[in-house]
Amino acid sequence: MSRNISIEPLTQIPLEKQQIELVERKCLGHPDSIADGIAESMSRELSKAYIDLFGGALHHNTDQGEIVAGESKPQFGGGTIIKPMYVLLDGRATKEFNGKTIPTDPIVLRAAKDYIKKILPELNLDSDIIVDCRLGTGSTDLRDVFKPQEGAIPRANDTSFGVSYAPYSETETIIKEISSHIDNTFRLKYPAYGQDIKIMGLRTGEKIKLTMCCAMVDRYISSIDEYTDYVCRLKEESESVARKFTSRTVEVDVNAADCVQECSLFLTVTGTSAEMGDDGSVGRGNRANGLITPHRPMSMEATSGKNPINHIGKIYNILTNELAHECVRKIDGIEEIYLRFLSQIGKPIDQPLVASAQILPKDSFTIKELEKPVYEVIDAGLMEICDYSERIIAGELKTF
Repeated sequence: MSRNISIEPLTQIPLEKQQIELVERKCLGHPDSIADGIAESMSRELSKAYIDLFGGALHHNTDQGEIVAGESKPQFGGGTIIKPMYVLLDGRATKEFNGKTIPTDPIVLRAAKDYIKKILPELNLDSDIIVDCRLGTGSTDLRDVFKPQEGAIPRANDTSFGVSYAPYSETETIIKEISSHIDNTFRLKYPAYGQDIKIMGLRTGEKIKLTMCCAMVDRYISSIDEYTDYVCRLKEESESVARKFTSRTVEVDVNAADCVQECSLFLTVTGTSAEMGDDGSVGRGNRANGLITPHRPMSMEATSGKNPINHIGKIYNILTNELAHECVRKIDGIEEIYLRFLSQIGKPIDQPLVASAQILPKDSFTIKELEKPVYEVIDAGLMEICDYSERIIAGELKTF
């Protein structure tokens, strides 16, 4: 069976040998990432509920959420929230099936609040935030596309594409590793570091400059001197992590907009700028691989919150990322690979209109040597595409 897989050589200079590279990551507490995380949590919990009730996930999309900033008055030792943040939960879901009413609103409200509590432990759910559910019902035609025959491959709900690449550059790797280290290790030791962190990377030749903005939690900091110490500690820790992944020169600046003399600092009550002045939207932050990469091809689709069964804007963006990295892991000779999968609405999701692979071979390899094994990886991935939907619902695959 032909799956419309096209493989061709890529004619460009490898990114690592280009003079300039920009990479960005918005970490978990950034307002855009909060919106993404809430949207994806809603989708996962709806899918699980549908599966429990009916044996399969039903049509839904929760990828339109908004975070509206509140107002706060942070101060050393602990400040106050003056006006709560506002979270709008919207999108579409199947609310009735086979004569049975589904409690979709309570499901997504619980999912949103559980996620917020997990990501922002300093935030008081009773007083610091308002969560408003305005979930609608999906359009009839898209719900019809959603329902395949039993055991059949789902049909694409849109004519859309997904895109990704591999391997990560050193700058991309460093930013992902620093983010992971802060979230999983460093903050556990030092809760003064909030969840709202943005990392912007600039590589100029052999020099990497990282600019980090980190919301600091006021209740754990007693003075400007202690705040400054925490900033310096984060700089040193980040540079230490970076040196594990590169021999290039790395310099990190933390909270570069601070003015210590005027006590104008990135100090927060809850660990996120969403408490005052910074709104967030689903799909405005990281792409499906967790990065924003202007030197790489990207899709503008919001991956988080889209249904994981047949929404190509979600499935193909995640699938191309997984398969690109699988190609690099399994096949010797790939300098860079770029995958772009395009669907056609109503067609089986394992039969894309095209699955395009562009390969930049390493110096001692030819495109002819790489074509067959790359084809096999892509073909096998498309054959197992429904397994990726299950992994998305289980939370095994990240969407931002």
